[in-house]
Amino acid sequence: MNLLVSQPDHEADMLKLQEELRLWSAYCDAVLYPEGYVADTGSVQTLRSLARHYRKLMMTSYKDGNGKDRALMIGPDGEIVLERAKSPMQGELYTPSVVEAGDIKIGYLLCVEILQGLSGLEGHAGTLDFIAHPIGVGMFSEEQFALWTEEATRIAVKYQCPIIGTSHADGSYRNCGVSIPISYCIKANGQPLYISHADTRSRIVDLKSGTVVIAEKGTGPAGIVRGQPK
Repeated sequence: MNLLVSQPDHEADMLKLQEELRLWSAYCDAVLYPEGYVADTGSVQTLRSLARHYRKLMMTSYKDGNGKDRALMIGPDGEIVLERAKSPMQGELYTPSVVEAGDIKIGYLLCVEILQGLSGLEGHAGTLDFIAHPIGVGMFSEEQFALWTEEATRIAVKYQCPIIGTSHADGSYRNCGVSIPISYCIKANGQPLYISHADTRSRIVDLKSGTVVIAEKGTGPAGIVRGQPK
């Protein structure tokens, strides 16, 4: 499976996603976008239509009518395969956080849920194809950047599968004024396939070969091999 992993700016109309699907849909099977990229409940229907049109698995989250972030995963038929509230920081990871999309089994952690993932996905070691981690805004410090990538490494090793995360390119936590955009893929052995620190270029990750290429407009698909779902 090939994943398009993107770090867009916050936007209301999903123009970045639509542009990237036009450019790169032939080279990916699934799309991972940040937490809250889908601005409202009405836009969820637009995303379902895009999933059906391009036949892609969409992994992101959306904001409900109260502005709260909710988990969202849409299958290539446009069906919603995962939808739930975000887990409170003080408590256990909400379920479902593991879903099956066709013959792919996927774990899902929404932003700060990365700190609950080590215990929250208990019982799924060795059964997941990968874990998706949509993140809202960039890290608010170098210490947080290190903490979250270290935690992702521990989760990848424990559950014996890759974990892939991405944040928006803009915005800071509670307008603190510091934002380090992050995108990463940690392999099942705990080694980073890549860790992007304030480099907001999109990437296409081939989970089968364990390779990654930059997806930039105007560069062409050189180095990208069409992946096939397991």
